[in-house]
Amino acid sequence: MLPRVALSPPQLLRSMALSPSRHAAPVLTERCFVAELAGSELVYFTCWSGSGPPAPGGSVRPRGFLPRPGRCYSFCIDAAQSLRERVRAARLHKQLQQKLSQAPFGAGCQVLPLLSYCPTDAAAAPEKGFLVQVAQAAPETERSLEELLRLHLPAPAHLCVYQEAEDGQLWRALWRLKGAAEGKERLGRARVVTAPRPDRHPAASHLLDGAVFCSREAARRVLEECMALIPEAKAVLDLVDKCPDLPKKGDFPVIVIEGLDATGKTTVTQSLKDSLNAILLRSPPSCVSQWRKTFDDEPTLIRRAFYALTNYIVASEIAKESTKSPVIIDRYFHSTAAYAIATEISGKVSDLPPLHHPVYCWPKDLLKPDLVILLTVSPEERIRRLQGRGAEKTREEAELEVNSFFRQKVEESYRRMENPSCQLVDASRSREEVFENVLHQIKKHFPS
Repeated sequence: MLPRVALSPPQLLRSMALSPSRHAAPVLTERCFVAELAGSELVYFTCWSGSGPPAPGGSVRPRGFLPRPGRCYSFCIDAAQSLRERVRAARLHKQLQQKLSQAPFGAGCQVLPLLSYCPTDAAAAPEKGFLVQVAQAAPETERSLEELLRLHLPAPAHLCVYQEAEDGQLWRALWRLKGAAEGKERLGRARVVTAPRPDRHPAASHLLDGAVFCSREAARRVLEECMALIPEAKAVLDLVDKCPDLPKKGDFPVIVIEGLDATGKTTVTQSLKDSLNAILLRSPPSCVSQWRKTFDDEPTLIRRAFYALTNYIVASEIAKESTKSPVIIDRYFHSTAAYAIATEISGKVSDLPPLHHPVYCWPKDLLKPDLVILLTVSPEERIRRLQGRGAEKTREEAELEVNSFFRQKVEESYRRMENPSCQLVDASRSREEVFENVLHQIKKHFPS
């Protein structure tokens, strides 16, 4: 059964925080929300239905929230309890995201990622959803949105509608969608006010094993749940199951070269292969390349489980090859983690998990390299190099080109990785200089 949309009737009473009488002391909602506006600005808000004024400072209307003279809508998908439900909820979210990018929502609509969370319970999983901004209030757009939710969500679906009152206050009405012939029923109304910004992004506590996998088994369980939905999942698992548990590195050096596209990884890794008489490996390996497109089209939970497992396939190859010669690897775990963190944490670099957060740590059951080198170039130089390449890109790689905040989050996530950390090399210089700097780092790490 598909997960239900957020705000079922019991949750409704909590989220609307209804007072028993008009003179009762107002109580703030248990749920808060965060939406990512244009420019990667995060706006935190909650709902207030008490008769009196909110707490001091709590009556401020969220900025940039409602387009004028337009209207906003939102809905979330309930946090799933079991892994099977999480997989189905993630695919449902992805399906709705695709539908919202198509007509009639494409023109005149801005679809923003929305997260619902409980500020008093960090252990409670946040609920993903969407905030749909409509530049001009149009009944046909609202009807189309209602039809979409009726079609894809278990009944009864719920939809929040935001409007501005004459006094400038922002209000949210919560509607229960009945059958198409029955219409809808308004369940409550509350004022929308700014919520306190939490110390950490609400998604930070749930990155492990939801985006960044800390073990082979955790990632494996996700793809096991996908086998009935994605036939390629079994083929990937068959390869993983042939890999030994906890493979040991040989006596030769193992060096990883990391970096964004167009930082010169291909040139450096090939040069190192020739110079050190090394074996060159790539992550993900060629044995799974035929399935990358399939998993790149899946939501983060499934896509990242796939890439996590490909690292364990590479680890098996590293263990074998490092007994015979040095091993150079074009990307490994740090790439998998950095892109996952930047994707799941909305906003800017300041919204990333803090230094030394567990999400930046190397998995205990994954073969560890001796040295990780991160190639860096300026954004301008990287774009110049990308022009004319024409290579097929993943969704995340394409976003690097158009979203500078996403790129900054990926780069900073690289820098925060620990045990092993990344050794930075400026790759904006000539090929010869970059290669000499990389060799210098290698000789410094392996003095003999």
